[in-house]
Amino acid sequence: MPIWIAALLGVVEGLTEFLPVSSTGHLILVGHFLGEGGEATKTFEVVIQSGAILAVVVHFRALLGRRVAGVFRRDPDALRLLYAITAAFIPTAIVGFLLRKIVKRWLFAPIPVAAALIVGGIFMIVVERVLARRPPPPVQKLEEVDVKRGFLIGLAQCVSIWPGSSRAMCTIVGGQLTGLTAAVAAEFSFLLALPVLVAATALDLVKSGKELVATSAARAALGVGFLVSFLVAWAVIGVFLKYLRRHGMAVFGVYRIAIGVFVLVAARFLGLTIAP
Repeated sequence: MPIWIAALLGVVEGLTEFLPVSSTGHLILVGHFLGEGGEATKTFEVVIQSGAILAVVVHFRALLGRRVAGVFRRDPDALRLLYAITAAFIPTAIVGFLLRKIVKRWLFAPIPVAAALIVGGIFMIVVERVLARRPPPPVQKLEEVDVKRGFLIGLAQCVSIWPGSSRAMCTIVGGQLTGLTAAVAAEFSFLLALPVLVAATALDLVKSGKELVATSAARAALGVGFLVSFLVAWAVIGVFLKYLRRHGMAVFGVYRIAIGVFVLVAARFLGLTIAP
């Protein structure tokens, strides 16, 4: 993979990982139209998510430090958050492990991604309008997320194994439907990304990691993708959280629908098939 393509995919990953627009879906679309495909490219796209993982750790370093220390002190708030994240991680881990091969075989293609983008965009807009008519959400702080809400968010996250659905969209909207504010749901989504993306990256490295480091050029491309992903994601996290505290997510729904329709139209003229 040329360095400039690795850098471009790193930018795409960093920009979209924590926005409700599907980083995997965007990586598939960009990679497809750049002519980058194959198992190694799919694994590359998953592994550079580790740059986004590091961005979460750096951005939330103070919170993570307090919560880790709190776990050892048996602090109720820290333990509640840990149990909630664990409860949210388990459903996705099981479903993702069982369906990983099927998803890569049939859904890592432009048309399935476009369909998921459009459906998810419509769903986001509808949910936002419904929630606007309800009283303020009862959960205003991250520490108030309990195991039950965490598990329900985890079930919602299972939908995100379909590329284009967006892990961020599923967890943020799922959190809102369980009574979290958009900002708190986003914070929980970011923290939940740590075990989810670590597990996904580790699994792909075990399966196809040798191809990513087979040559010096491959290692250089992976390093560039990782670094760019980290820097861009770090910048995006803070901006996105500030945006959610003042605005809704409907604009991302509109964007998803527009991109999905564009891809379907392009696919019609380029003769793309449903499967990779």
